[in-house]
Amino acid sequence: MADMSITSPNLLAADDVSENEPREECGVFGVWAPGEDVAKLSYYGLYALQHRGQEAAGIAVGDGSQVIVFKDLGLVSQVFDEQTMAAMVGHVAVGHCRYSTTGSTTWENSQPIFRTTAAGSGIALGHNGNLVNTAELAGRARDLGLTGSAGATSDSDVLGALLAHGAADRTIEQAAMEVLPTVEGAFCLTFMDENTLYAARDPHGVRPLSLGRLDRGWVVASETAAFDIVGASFVRDIEPGELLAIDADGVRSKRFAEATPKGCVFEYVYLARPDSVINGRSVHATRVDIGRRLAREHPAEGDLVIPVPESGTPAAVGYAQESGIPYGQGLMKNAYVGRTFIQPSQTIRQLGIRLKLNPLKDVIRGKRLVVVDDSIVRGNTQRALIRMLREAGAAEVHVRIASSPVRWPCFYGIDFASPAELIANGMESEEGMVDGVRQAIGADSLGYISNDEMIKATEQPSSKLCAACFDGHYPIPLPKETSMGKAVLETMLKNAAEDLGETATVDPLTSANDNVSAVMRP
Repeated sequence: MADMSITSPNLLAADDVSENEPREECGVFGVWAPGEDVAKLSYYGLYALQHRGQEAAGIAVGDGSQVIVFKDLGLVSQVFDEQTMAAMVGHVAVGHCRYSTTGSTTWENSQPIFRTTAAGSGIALGHNGNLVNTAELAGRARDLGLTGSAGATSDSDVLGALLAHGAADRTIEQAAMEVLPTVEGAFCLTFMDENTLYAARDPHGVRPLSLGRLDRGWVVASETAAFDIVGASFVRDIEPGELLAIDADGVRSKRFAEATPKGCVFEYVYLARPDSVINGRSVHATRVDIGRRLAREHPAEGDLVIPVPESGTPAAVGYAQESGIPYGQGLMKNAYVGRTFIQPSQTIRQLGIRLKLNPLKDVIRGKRLVVVDDSIVRGNTQRALIRMLREAGAAEVHVRIASSPVRWPCFYGIDFASPAELIANGMESEEGMVDGVRQAIGADSLGYISNDEMIKATEQPSSKLCAACFDGHYPIPLPKETSMGKAVLETMLKNAAEDLGETATVDPLTSANDNVSAVMRP
């Protein structure tokens, strides 16, 4: 999951383009399937969820007697190889891919996290979301005499410590039913011991989490697209406030809190894969419908509708369908550009967006372009893009945005810029804001879809959606320290993690508890 800092304005400086994009924190996957290669199923499940986190990946496998965890920094395909996968044999597994905040890209903060209970069982846990009462939970852990994992500074580590402590004299399932009602914020969890797979979703269901069926087992995943990759059939969404336990006796469901659904609308707009389904609604269909509604709200006189690939593509298709303006590919995306750990030189930095996108000059020269993008955060990407299109010969550039203006930070698992850095902030009126942003990015015209039309496209009741990053209405109460400013809050939470102390580092290639469990470190 995320670092103890709830949000972070600055990502790795290695990719200026990526710094302007909102980022999901994590993807989680779990499988219980005796007779199947659960490690490889987890690998492919995480591969399907790679867009949710690109800085670290890990898999834990249980075979009935021990839990083995392997994790490292990097993409899923970089972390795992055939030799590693061959050593991970069992019938139950959880996997995690992580996007971390500044300063927390460390092996210790990668997941699944691992803990050993006093009873000798191993617990491996993966977390997607953000907790808002981490300081309180850390204080409780400290009062119980618990210590943090060496070098770890995540809210997930605190949660794992409390679960392991609760399972000292009872089952993990019983411990989870005691701990989870005290956890506040957004969390989708997959966790396991040597025999059983568990999955839980916070009472608001902010992040998606679903249950799927294999021929010989069960899977859970952040997005349904992962089911398609591993050959599972969708069964249902895991309910907000629900805990699932999956073992040889089947699937058991318990409710640890009353459901008050507030699913994240930005999952539909940008975060989720277009081939996923959330709460019965296709993400791709939602984005196409947003484009149609956007065309009705903000028509433009143009010769060609082009998307900012790939996230703007479905909305651009919808815009073209509704407006009657031809759709075309005016920008080519380098499919191999992602997060990079190589610091660019000043010469490369000046290339900016060209590392990621390049215009098709023959297509756009002399054209009045309608450029459809998913969102504007700081505006740096759009400014560079419009300049590039004009240099390539575009006659006019009309920008249409498939989400409302982003004005507020997210405290539930998305890394946005700070409020001061959000380009839509600081304007006295909506009209003044739109024109101010238009001038800042250099567009001939600019139109955002309204909040109401964006939500209608999801086909979900507005009362069951969280749109806090657009309207500032946070469904989960935030700690009072939030008003002190992000820098102060980050420091406070970091100190809370450090208060747990550090344990001696376990030899990564040896057993953590009488050959019951082991953590393997590259």
